[in-house]
Amino acid sequence: MPRLRLPLVLLLPITLTILLLLLFMSSPRPRPPTPQPLPCGAALSDAADGRWVPTPSPAPPPLYSPSCPFHRNAWNCLRNGRPQLAALSWAPNRCGGAVVPRINAVGFLAAARGRRVGLVGDSLSENLVVALLCALRSADDGARKWKRRGAWRGGYFPREDVVVAYHRAVLLAKYTWQPVEKSKELQKDGIKGTYRVDIDIPADDWVNVTKFYDVLIFNTGHWWNTYKFSKETPLVFYKGGKPIEPPLGMHDGLKVVLKSMASYIEREVPGKTLKLWRTQSPRHFYGGEWDHNGSCVSDRLLEEHELDSWFDPRFGGVNKDARMVNSAIQEALVGTDIQLLNLTHMSEFRADAHPAIWLGKKDAVAVYGQDCMHWCLPGVPDTWVDILAAQILHYFLQGKG
Repeated sequence: MPRLRLPLVLLLPITLTILLLLLFMSSPRPRPPTPQPLPCGAALSDAADGRWVPTPSPAPPPLYSPSCPFHRNAWNCLRNGRPQLAALSWAPNRCGGAVVPRINAVGFLAAARGRRVGLVGDSLSENLVVALLCALRSADDGARKWKRRGAWRGGYFPREDVVVAYHRAVLLAKYTWQPVEKSKELQKDGIKGTYRVDIDIPADDWVNVTKFYDVLIFNTGHWWNTYKFSKETPLVFYKGGKPIEPPLGMHDGLKVVLKSMASYIEREVPGKTLKLWRTQSPRHFYGGEWDHNGSCVSDRLLEEHELDSWFDPRFGGVNKDARMVNSAIQEALVGTDIQLLNLTHMSEFRADAHPAIWLGKKDAVAVYGQDCMHWCLPGVPDTWVDILAAQILHYFLQGKG
């Protein structure tokens, strides 16, 4: 039987293919690149797992003074006569004894060139944005106030064309006042009116900026209580333009708003935008609520073993709200690409760092009580800024923003 002979023109490609396969199989395969460790402060866990330590000597002076033009008087504790807070830094357990480095304002602005950072929420987001604005101004004397696109407070940094702004939306969802029209109804149950909350409609303050910012940080929580919305002026929740039946209580209303707003953010904010949700900032009232002689005149940090007795809802204390709201936030963010920025734990220790009685306004304590909710500036929010800056910078340097 005659042998089957392949033409030379067919043998050459087959031979070359075999040789290339043998060469590839014998060559060492390239190793995947070794992942670089996250800088201290850039991991989401860094704020939730660590301790306060004395700032390494020599402790640098604050990045800004009481004369910062972005400052708010009620938090300007040094100007208002409060003694300077102890120089402390946050040391995440992941960092092997190192502390979160202070924001490099020059480097941050350079990395953020042409970008925009937005915060949306209540006055604790304003507390944070004031610290960030004053820190960044140390690197750009030409910084000026910026209140466009519905911003409540903000700054423009011309050196690198950067915008940082805060939009006030205390419930995140739209809410409107509806007074009782008939006096008989008022006499009947004492209700003066209701606040209609449309759980599926964002507040006007931020509905049109979802695609404007490269970084968005959200929060809500401090208005979800009966001293903001009393029995005489309750919240009534609507969906699709109709009241939700049966009516929702305060905490259940918070849960549905959180889920609805998280869904809206997922739908309307571009995927390339860094989306963070800041957890609750804890209060430190001792001896009573804000309107019942609650005080936070203290220079002492809480110990680890004291935290649960102060903040765990099981103990029913006056400062339990933060952890209750955090549980609802964590539940609402499941399955989304919104990252949780947990600043609660590190802040729980700092009973020493509130404005308390140093409010800068005559008779303010008599009228409003001590401020044991917001923070002195300079103070704890500066460390929030350091952590936030580390995470934003890491995101930008990865080329995601």
